[in-house]
Formats: sequence, structure tokens, C-alpha cells
Amino acid sequence: MVKKIKTNYKIAVCGSSKIKWCGKDVRKKAIEVGKELAKRECVLLTGATTGIAPLAAKGAKETGGITIGLSPAGSIRDHLKRYRLPVDNLDVILYTGIGYAGRNLQLVRAADGIIVVCGGFGTLNEFTSAFEEGKCIGILEGSLGAADVIKNLIRKLHQDSGKIVFDKNPKILIKKLLNLIEKQKK
Repeated sequence: MVKKIKTNYKIAVCGSSKIKWCGKDVRKKAIEVGKELAKRECVLLTGATTGIAPLAAKGAKETGGITIGLSPAGSIRDHLKRYRLPVDNLDVILYTGIGYAGRNLQLVRAADGIIVVCGGFGTLNEFTSAFEEGKCIGILEGSLGAADVIKNLIRKLHQDSGKIVFDKNPKILIKKLLNLIEKQKK
């Protein structure tokens, strides 16, 4: 008998590949994001990279969730040798072969929503792609990096932030994001 798995939404967790510049407790919060998404039966998508991504995937797997990574590499060999990226805690890795910028757009387009945790320019690229694609976005405030400049950036550029939610608490942030996605679907 095949077990049917009920899933609600595909949520991409976008964040820094180097967490030493991120906020206090970011490791714990990234794992908590993954756990909370799994509890809510969401599929966790990542860029199959280092830093925030494997921490969120770890949390999701610890809670029985499904994880999918979109790699910038064209093959497992390229993923491991050229890009030196991890494979842990990912159920499936899709090898896009289109580099980081192309992978970022694919990741965003595959997701129903994204969560930004800390981040640098790559994460900012994922955010702007999601913003332009009209995706629902959750920003984990206090995680530093891109996550903490987005609100000011939106204000300075006079952009509508109607599809963006902010919170410091991963559980509350995910609840807000899923509510926003539900509202957009109606």
C-alpha cells in the first residue's frame, strides 16, 4: 500500500550561506523554521547550499517533513566538487545547471511563498525575484543581513508591501505567511 502524503504549500527558505554574520540564535531559528513548516505539512524548498538552508532542512527532517533542494550545479559531481555544497537532509536534489542566479529564480518560481532568514546579495536576489513574481514573502526580523534591510528598502523605493509579512518569531512568521498565501488564493 502506498502512503499518501498530504502537503499544503511549497515554501522556499532563503538565507545566508555564511551564518557568521547573522543574528544571535539564527541557527536555532533556522531549524525552528524547518520544524514549523513540516508541522504544517509544507514542503520545504532550499537552494541546496550551505548556511541557513541545511539548518532549515534539518529541522524539517527531524519533524518528518519533505525537503527539496534546487542546486545551481548540473550534476551531483558538480554539486559536490565544483560548488562544494551539502546533500544532507534533502529528500530530492534537482540539478538545474544554471548557476546561482538562474537557480534563485527557479527556486522562487517553484515556491508558493518564501521566508528570508538573514542573507547577503544572493538572498536579496531571491527576495527581489519573489517580489517581482508576486509571491508571498515572510521576513524573519532580527536575523540580520538582507532580512533586516528589506523593510527600509521597500519604504525607500515606495513599494507596496502587501504581500510581505514580518516577525521575529519563526512560528508566528510562518502562521502569518500561510494566512497571507491562503488569502491570496481566494
